[in-house]
Amino acid sequence: MRTGVRSAGADALRPIGEALVERIFAAGDGWSVREYVCRAGPADRPFEERHDGFSVSAVVEGSFTYRSDAGLALLYPGALLLGNSGRCFECGHAHGVGDRCVSVSIREDVFGEIAAAASTSRFRFPAPSLPPSPRLLPVVALIEALSSRASPLRSEELALRLIERVIAAMADHRRSPAAPTGREVRRVVEAIRFVESDAARPVQLQDLAAIAGMSKYHFLRVFRRLTGVTPHQYLISARMRRAALGLVSSRRPVIAIALDSGFGDLSTFNKRFRATFGLTPTQYRASQL
Repeated sequence: MRTGVRSAGADALRPIGEALVERIFAAGDGWSVREYVCRAGPADRPFEERHDGFSVSAVVEGSFTYRSDAGLALLYPGALLLGNSGRCFECGHAHGVGDRCVSVSIREDVFGEIAAAASTSRFRFPAPSLPPSPRLLPVVALIEALSSRASPLRSEELALRLIERVIAAMADHRRSPAAPTGREVRRVVEAIRFVESDAARPVQLQDLAAIAGMSKYHFLRVFRRLTGVTPHQYLISARMRRAALGLVSSRRPVIAIALDSGFGDLSTFNKRFRATFGLTPTQYRASQL
């Protein structure tokens, strides 16, 4: 996948090589919201690319490795890919075919202004990615929701606010997930795929460990080391992402969305949603209109 700031018409489709397609959802002076769909797989050799602007990209589908000036990371649904302007990077798909990301990109001078307003002297991302923590889950949900925005003004407001939130989150970020290596990556990716294929289904630690071919204790340690979250935290984040997207992309009843997302009752869903997003599901839906 590639991220950057370019000028083009909204919703334009543009092939980038044989395995990558770019769609521009919204763009303006120094900012853009784009979708990247990649079909690369294990047979495709990673090649070096360059970020044209600062970017924050939500991984929506697929898993891949991402190497940048800030390090090496495993990217998976719910994680945020961070790109520094002018820096080279490469993505690899040794353990699966394809991915889909929604990316918010801004020009370097705009990023510097936001970083300065956040009272930080750090004008670059010090890590290649961020895991789907409860604090960042609203950011991931908003980036994904941006793909359906029609108003350029609203899209630009949200894009700038999202960059601001990530910069603030980086100030408190203490430890990046470990760099992915060896067979453990493939095993963790298989467990992630199982969760993403149907996040609503009941799942136990022993189920995921069996898919990964590890003992429960070893799987728990490896999963947390590579992703920065526990399997349970990842499962909840996947359910919450689906629920948030369902609220802004449909008019279905909240209880139907809650149940379809894997929450057993409306009360539990409402409490968890409000704790994560700071709003009730109904308020969240209204705020995104």
